[in-house]
Amino acid sequence: MLAFTNADEKTSPTIIGAGCKMTGNIHTDHNVQIHGHVIGDIVAETVVIGRGGLVEGKIHADNLFLHGKLDGPATVDIANVFSHAEMTGTLSYRTLNITANTGLECKLAKRKDTKDK
Repeated sequence: MLAFTNADEKTSPTIIGAGCKMTGNIHTDHNVQIHGHVIGDIVAETVVIGRGGLVEGKIHADNLFLHGKLDGPATVDIANVFSHAEMTGTLSYRTLNITANTGLECKLAKRKDTKDK
């Protein structure tokens, strides 16, 4: 079944499906789901990297849900890292939630700036 949006729907997610490889940057005020391979930077409200997903680039988001692999730095408010997730680079966060993860090879940097700045 396909889902379509119309002009009244302002919050449809951007989805890169499994088996899809995309080169380029993504910039949106909404959610991004990566189940394939993205080479480029992502700016979004929420970024979900699925278990088979791979992002090679920078991420800047309010929320990160990392189930797959991130090769690059991320600056987020809330980082949720799940089992089987892998990351290299620097993870800059305000709140960090890690669930039984052994694949992190990144630098962790707790952000001290306030959200209002």
